Amino acid sequence: MLRVTTLVTQRLLIEIGGKCLITDPNFDMTLGKFLPRVSAPGIALDALPKLDAILLTHAHADHLSFDSIDALSADIPLFAPPAIAKWLSKQGYRHAVAVAPGQTAEVDGVKIRAGSATHKGNRYGVDRWRSAANMYLVETIKTSCFFAGDTALTPDTTHLVEDHLAANGRSLDLALLPIGHAPWWKPGFRKGHLTSADALTLFERLKARYFIPYHWGTFNHVTSTAFDAIDRLRATLQDHPLHPAVKILEPGTTFVLPTAGP
Repeated sequence: MLRVTTLVTQRLLIEIGGKCLITDPNFDMTLGKFLPRVSAPGIALDALPKLDAILLTHAHADHLSFDSIDALSADIPLFAPPAIAKWLSKQGYRHAVAVAPGQTAEVDGVKIRAGSATHKGNRYGVDRWRSAANMYLVETIKTSCFFAGDTALTPDTTHLVEDHLAANGRSLDLALLPIGHAPWWKPGFRKGHLTSADALTLFERLKARYFIPYHWGTFNHVTSTAFDAIDRLRATLQDHPLHPAVKILEPGTTFVLPTAGP
């Protein structure tokens, strides 16, 4: 069974193969100490089910919250790009586990394959060491889920799915893809992010059964509101042939993968 519950922004609960994974946990009430949260978490941090793994894609503040990680058990493996895992270990997070692009981790039969995202995890010239960003393909022998983290649309964005599923005659069940919006005067946005239109294009290229958009509805940013991207996606979907396969989840709601075939 594959179930996904949205906790808003990039935080998702993925239940697959009897295991429960959380992505990029951040339950902070503000972003960067000045952008207030506009939507409460779909599930409170202290109400989360027992977790088996944490998937960390990169070290931006909206994806990495030390307060949130501190509130989770240190017995849960925290998978991250090698430079980030090494940094976290030095900070005392001994459960940080390095997973480089091309490598695979496993949690009791659930495979977690890492790939390189097109997104700069550093913000300043002095922190180039943490520039790496991962995306992940999570799979069992029956089901599969692609979590893109933050990434741009490139010819290589589909390689995890193509190399490990399509090459073996399998299809991707669920694509978890971020959506964002930037004004026309910010052309560099798409060099490291997906717009709602880009996410739809990636969904088509991945040939997944379903697509859940995330990275919306939590914080108002300097150049866009929390709902600009999802509003544009909803408008586009009205006449889009893939509309039935796009599942927009409000905070705290769950999508259960339907059984394929008769």
